Amino acid sequence: MAATAASSLQITIARPCILSTKRVSSLCSTKFGGDTRKLPWNRLASSFHVSSIQHFCRNLTSTTQKLQKVVTKAKSEADDSKPASGLPIDLKGKRAFIAGVADDNGYGWAIAKSLAAAGAEILVGTWVPALNIFETSLRRGKFDESRVLPDGSLMEITKVYPLDAVFDSLADVPEDIKANKRYAGSSKWTVSEVAESVKEDFGSIDILVHSLANGPEVTKPLLETSRNGYLAAISASSYSYVSLLKHFLPIMNPGGSSISLTYIASERIIPGYGGGMSSAKAALESDTRVLAFEAGRKKKVRVNTVSAGPLRSRAAKAIGFIDMMIDYSIANAPLQKELSADEVGNAAAFLASPLASAITGAVIYVDNGLNAMGVGIDSPIFKDLNIPKSAE
Repeated sequence: MAATAASSLQITIARPCILSTKRVSSLCSTKFGGDTRKLPWNRLASSFHVSSIQHFCRNLTSTTQKLQKVVTKAKSEADDSKPASGLPIDLKGKRAFIAGVADDNGYGWAIAKSLAAAGAEILVGTWVPALNIFETSLRRGKFDESRVLPDGSLMEITKVYPLDAVFDSLADVPEDIKANKRYAGSSKWTVSEVAESVKEDFGSIDILVHSLANGPEVTKPLLETSRNGYLAAISASSYSYVSLLKHFLPIMNPGGSSISLTYIASERIIPGYGGGMSSAKAALESDTRVLAFEAGRKKKVRVNTVSAGPLRSRAAKAIGFIDMMIDYSIANAPLQKELSADEVGNAAAFLASPLASAITGAVIYVDNGLNAMGVGIDSPIFKDLNIPKSAE
């Protein structure tokens, strides 16, 4: 079962200086409303704080003594432990389990980073055959560059669990899988066993993320897909989420959040995305609505799915046409840019946070708006239309 594996951009907007002259107000506005927009986001996040603004205002050569007093007062008020303005994503004290992290370049990894950047503790479930490679790479520092968070620290993964979400319990595992050398040395890797292990190790979790998808016949058209191939896609890509939530819900804290990943092929024709995978994604979205009702009534847990655009991940490369889909998206989406894994990670962090406390049963599109398009505008048929183009 292949796992489809961000820094969270948290910008706290500082209180403006309380100034009494229009000239200084204009200067401050020019400084923080113009040039800073060209700065990188991480530099903005670190530079936007009250003391830096006050320093700038206090050093204006034409500032009067009266103005100096006002600025000093504003700074002292900000130092009195008053909360900063803005809506930062705060997940401190929360614990997340992300199923489907096997490398450092997929959506699962990006979601883990965004949750970690917001303060959450990270647990991951890795497909058993990929476990040794993943843990070795993590231990040897091969992922260190990818682990860097906005504050410069490295994302810490508290524990990595072996997981094969195709199997609910050991009784479901065929003998050939049990005897497979790729599973040798690992134990307690079925869904129910992993949930029980997490309960024994940590007691509870607050966030559950499903970043799993696999279809053994994904390159085949639907008309050429076998029954076994179709059912395998459904099992690994959609029922695996039902199973995860079923077994983890008892240890999820009330008010928690569960998130999965889907794709626009659930509702639109994507030639080349076959083998029953489009059907599996449609089932996942339908299940999201039903699970939102059931998990919400049982444990006040919210359930949403993110419909992510194409990403050049290792898992996606296996399909064989990911570069074509990325080029198509850039040519036809309202936002003409390549989607980054970080953008999906940040959306997931928002959905997991109290800021999304009333959002459940939803499909959230993070695809540069491609889902909104009814036609592909790169077709020669539209060459004479006055279609808006990027200014770049």
